[in-house]
Amino acid sequence: MIKPTPNPPETPDISPYESLESKKFHEAAERALDHHFKPRTESQPKRETGLFSLTPGTDAEALMANASEDLLSISAIACDLADDLHGSRRSVALALSRMADGVRLMVEGTLDHIELRECRTRG
Repeated sequence: MIKPTPNPPETPDISPYESLESKKFHEAAERALDHHFKPRTESQPKRETGLFSLTPGTDAEALMANASEDLLSISAIACDLADDLHGSRRSVALALSRMADGVRLMVEGTLDHIELRECRTRG
């Protein structure tokens, strides 16, 4: 039996890309498809690491206690700074101190809430 086309069919020696722009467009489309549809090889998402980072499983109560101490330090620094300032700058430093004190009260209240909840579940 004679076939009308050779096996495999002959292909012309020209690029499927008509121009450099169409090749770039094709590569960009492939990257976009890979980004959205290709399965990830990493088991966990990559976390950005900075100067400070938390390890998974850190105790929330310990974090809150450290936050409370840090806020106390911020308030003390702002009060000390306010002693050396005058006018509106002094008012800003005192406002920062009061804001840190307010947030510290919220953190302390949360710590008290955690302790009460733990006491109720134990007893």
